[in-house]
Amino acid sequence: MKTNLITRSGYERLQQELQHLWRVERRETVEKVSWAASLGDRSENADYKYNKQKLRKIDSRIRYLTKRIEQVKVVDYSPQQDGKVFFGAWVEIEDEDGHVRAFQIVGPDEIYDRKDAVSIDSPMARALLKKQVDDEAEVRTPQGTKVWLINKISYQQPA
Repeated sequence: MKTNLITRSGYERLQQELQHLWRVERRETVEKVSWAASLGDRSENADYKYNKQKLRKIDSRIRYLTKRIEQVKVVDYSPQQDGKVFFGAWVEIEDEDGHVRAFQIVGPDEIYDRKDAVSIDSPMARALLKKQVDDEAEVRTPQGTKVWLINKISYQQPA
């Protein structure tokens, strides 16, 4: 089950994607479909078939985004969160072998195309919630339990 939380920047990215799909991608694709349809026989018209399929994908994504934007709850930073890991936190952790990872805990809609994000629904994020700097978090993985030490917590993206 997806959590319906999203950061302010994630919400804005979803809205920008929706606007781009609606105002640019869909408009261009509809023009291409109309042009290809005007050429005549649609059964052997590759341009028509390809763009019609693309239009269906765009419309499907528009429907999904429209519905999802209505469902999500934007979570903004609050000064009460300082010093502990909560939704939206940038966290730096280190394992027993000295491997360091840094990421932001975000909603499930924000993790795609990002290497510096972990979903709030993930075992890692769940193990880190409400912890402080120098606390240890045990994360259960298919390979076994792994212990991570929290080095830094911030609510602003590191430079």
